[in-house]
Amino acid sequence: MADKRRQPRFTLSERSPEERGLTFQRRTQPVTTFSPRRRQPGHHALHRPRVQLGTFAATAICGNDITSSCLYVSAIAAAYAGAYTPVVLLMVAAVLYLYRAIYAEVGEALPLNGGAYNCLLNTTTKTKASVAACLTVLSYIATAVISAKVSVEYVHAVFPKFEIIHVTIGVLVLFAMLTIIGIGESAKVAAAIFVLHLIALTLLCAGGIYFVIMHPEIASLNFWQIPDARPPWEALFLGFSVAMLGVSGFESSANFIEEQKPGVFPQTLRNMWIAVTIFNPLIAAVALGVLTMPELLSATKESLLVDVASKIGGSWPALLIAIDAALVLSGAVLASFVGVTGLVTRMTLDRCLPQSLLVTNARGTNHRIILLFLLLCISIVLITGGSTTALAGVYTISFLSVMAVFVFGNMLLKVRRARLPRKTRASWPAVFMALLAVLLGLAGNIYVSPENARYFLYYFVPTVVVVLITLYRQHIMQFFLFVVDEMMRSFELSHRKMRHKVQDHIEALKSMGLIFFTKGDDVASLNRAMLYVQENEIAKKITVMHILDGTTEPPPRLAGDLELLDEIYPEIEISLVVREGKFGPGLIAELAEEYGIPPNYMFLGTPGDRFPHSLSDLGGVRFII
Repeated sequence: MADKRRQPRFTLSERSPEERGLTFQRRTQPVTTFSPRRRQPGHHALHRPRVQLGTFAATAICGNDITSSCLYVSAIAAAYAGAYTPVVLLMVAAVLYLYRAIYAEVGEALPLNGGAYNCLLNTTTKTKASVAACLTVLSYIATAVISAKVSVEYVHAVFPKFEIIHVTIGVLVLFAMLTIIGIGESAKVAAAIFVLHLIALTLLCAGGIYFVIMHPEIASLNFWQIPDARPPWEALFLGFSVAMLGVSGFESSANFIEEQKPGVFPQTLRNMWIAVTIFNPLIAAVALGVLTMPELLSATKESLLVDVASKIGGSWPALLIAIDAALVLSGAVLASFVGVTGLVTRMTLDRCLPQSLLVTNARGTNHRIILLFLLLCISIVLITGGSTTALAGVYTISFLSVMAVFVFGNMLLKVRRARLPRKTRASWPAVFMALLAVLLGLAGNIYVSPENARYFLYYFVPTVVVVLITLYRQHIMQFFLFVVDEMMRSFELSHRKMRHKVQDHIEALKSMGLIFFTKGDDVASLNRAMLYVQENEIAKKITVMHILDGTTEPPPRLAGDLELLDEIYPEIEISLVVREGKFGPGLIAELAEEYGIPPNYMFLGTPGDRFPHSLSDLGGVRFII
């Protein structure tokens, strides 16, 4: 039985390349290719010299963001948890401890900018990763705008003679310029702000502890008080949910990991965790020991620490805290610019966004990304009029969603990229506990303020649409071409059908018959009749009819003259009919019925004086000669 296995369609020849007619040319000169000036090395993201940040500089950039929560998170949590506020902040710190290992594992396995986007990009589809990136970008926009505005409000409380919106835009522009100058210079500013902030918080806590020791009655009075007399479990749940905003900024370090020296990233995570674990619960405890519960609940998140400092030491400590708050919130603006630059650069390199964003300036920074982010922030400031309500909704859901997405990315990394080397590995129980905690926090925030979800969708949906349009631009353009082709094909078909209909109608008009009665006129008279038909009638089919009265014979030259005219006028179909009868209204009516030609399409030469019929009797027969 013959071997039915599929045979190869070609075989490799045993002859040498020269025998097969192949020639090879050794390249002795380097290949030179044209590239635009803006894409020269040093002007592109792939070639720019990266600044490698040390532990302190990297911690300062993201630390300003996460420690700025100390300024407002206690007031927010106290509104729901009351005396349990330090407890819920410790619970948040415990969740953040779980996230240290989760973020460190991903960062060590995939040491690239992008955070959750980079993690999902290497473990699942680009579309899902792009959605995660949209959540992160929204979080950065809301962080930058809220931080800039609140920092200006602190200054406005001390120096009220300026317009808040205008100065807020100025703060955004200032830190955009700092980011364009370079991350090294930006890190120096962030480091100075971070050091001053830690000093201010330390002094505040020390003064608060001394105040509580000297006035313990306020702490005793507040110890068991819970707003609205909620059950303990509800106070803990709602307080924990809103207090999750106290760790916002923890994701920032993962978005500029390429600008950090090797081994720095896990240390930044550790340092941020230490800062919020110490200061957030401690400041909440100090606030509960310094302010009565009504005072604490009446304080807004912008003025809580100012009120605490004012009660501890008067106006000078309050001024110090106000200045510190303005500076550290400005540092959070800087962290947003740095983080979003790293994220958008990575997305652009992956062709999720236009490649023109990769162009860099002489200092190696992506100025187009920074300026575009600045324009988005300014537009939101102008659209919302500086209202923090809408931005808070975007910020809450987007930040917690990014944290949840990062956990999913870590899970996928464990399953699909288990062989990637990394020193840190988060345990499965820790991963599930972290995910559950974030989802509870997300649900609690939506329960507290359902409008947050609506505000979030207002900004999230357009952002996703823009990114998906860029991501699937090839498919969109192909679909557009398909639609255009189908439309053109439809138009062409309609045009062809219409053309055929019009042509058929024209042919039908041309095929309509005419009758010309002749008594045997000479060829000149017949020619004038043909000229009249050619110039005045659509129909090009004429029947020349000669009526015999029974006593005469057909004119001998008539047939020959018509043959000559048929050659002269090829567009006119000429036929000769000789018919016996008597010309008159009866014959006209008979011919009209027989040929289907109305009397007004029957012609006569001009009759003489002896013509026995009137024009009206003939039913509309025309005289043309």
